Order: sequence, then C-alpha cells, then structure tokens
Amino acid sequence: MAVKVVVLGAAGRMGKTLIRCIMEEKVPGLELHGAVDLWDAPGLNADAGVLAGTKAAGVNLISNLEEVGPSADVIVDFSGHFGVAGNAPRIAEWGTAWVIGTTGLNDEEIAAVEAAAEKTAVVLSGNMSLGINLLCHLVELGARSLKDKGYDVEIIERHHGLKKDSPSGTALMLGQAAADGYDWDLKEVQVDGRTGLPGERPEKEIGFHAVRGGDIVGDHTVMMAGVGELLELSHRATSRDVFAIGALQAAVWVAGKEARLYTMKDAMKHVLGL
Repeated sequence: MAVKVVVLGAAGRMGKTLIRCIMEEKVPGLELHGAVDLWDAPGLNADAGVLAGTKAAGVNLISNLEEVGPSADVIVDFSGHFGVAGNAPRIAEWGTAWVIGTTGLNDEEIAAVEAAAEKTAVVLSGNMSLGINLLCHLVELGARSLKDKGYDVEIIERHHGLKKDSPSGTALMLGQAAADGYDWDLKEVQVDGRTGLPGERPEKEIGFHAVRGGDIVGDHTVMMAGVGELLELSHRATSRDVFAIGALQAAVWVAGKEARLYTMKDAMKHVLGL
C-alpha cells in the first residue's frame, strides 16, 4: 500500500521538485496526498503536478494543512522556519510522521520540533542527500583521527543568491560532525566569517564562510589545515533532485515508526551501511 505524502511548501523550488519526483516515481511506494503552501502562493487551487512541470496529479495546491494533514502518512516539509514552529503542535496531535528539510530554525523553533517528536515520528535534517550524509560521517571520522594533532577546520559553503539562511543547514551539519570528532561544543567554537582585526586563529575554532550568487544548487567543502598539508572533503549538488529523493526515502522509512526525533543518519543506515 502506497505511503500517502503531503508536501508542505509545495509552491517553492524544493516543493515542486518533491512533487515531480513523486509523480515520476523516483522513489517507489509513494502517493501524493496533498500539496500545501501559503494563502498567497502562485497557482493556488491549480493542479500541483502541472504547477511542478510534470503530469497532472489530481491534487490541487491548497493553503489549509488541516484538510490533508491528519489523513496523511507523512508530511514532507520544506516551508519556512515560522511555519515549522507554528505547525508543530497540530502535527503532533494528528500523529502524522514529519520529515523536515526546512533550514534556519532557531533554538525556540527546534524546541517546538522536539516537543512534537514526543508524540509523533520526526526526521529533521539540514540536508537530505545521500552524499552529504556520507560526507558528515567521513568528516567525523577524519576529525576524530586528527584530534589534538593541530589541524584547523574551516567550512566553505556556496549557494544561489535567493537562499535566506546562513550558514546553510548543511554547513552546520558538517561543522557539527567535525565538532563531534574533536569532542567540542560547536556553539562554543563556531565563528561565522571574519573581518577587521580578529587576531590570530585560536586552537579551538571552526570557521564558516558563506558565498551567495547565481543559481548554485549547493557546494560544501570542509577544510582541515595542518602544518605542511591541507585536507579537503567536498560535495557538489548539481540537481535539487538529490535532496528531494533523500527526503522521500526518509518519508518511506519513517512512516509508521515510533514517536521520537530521528536524523537522516538513522533513515539512511541501511543505505550507507553505518
């Protein structure tokens, strides 16, 4: 029986990609149950499949999540950070599984997601692609191997000019992986860019640098700089399909799971062999 999926943020770039991937069966076993966005979204009440540039879905773009959320198996959410926090209590009450790819969540909004995960299964990740989640694993392993050997960690991320949050959710995932390997608290060592006269780089620091321009889908590089050598681990996304396919794989995986907060590492263990 197909997993019934609601796409939240359906009028956005990622929302349309998700709908197209469902309709083109890039991930088997899914059915588009609903497509939801804000009341002023372009194309409201039109067929969501047609809006996404694929075949008709027989599901129209609507603005009321309550019409489709309670009867869905999974909500895949690429909306906005305000929407995530606002929807958390009712998604929890419905008990609908929730895959969240929205980035830029602050501590209060993450707390709302954590509260929802006490009542329903939630997958939260700054990046849904298989490659990035494998890269996070490799970064943690590398940092653990280089711990206390004098290697400085810097993270450079590049995205299109329309991206709103910085550093990217993916960059923060990679920074957390490096911090875990070094046994550091990321919040204590994170530095976002440098300007003026910041002085010499301290031993315990992870730097983040954001580049914005053009239509860059997403490039990330973790630099581990030692004396006499430089190690770089990189990932380049050339299509949003990789994020959509990962999110939909997570949707298949999380449907029916017990209530708790999961990561993409949990969802992809069987794929990555971790």
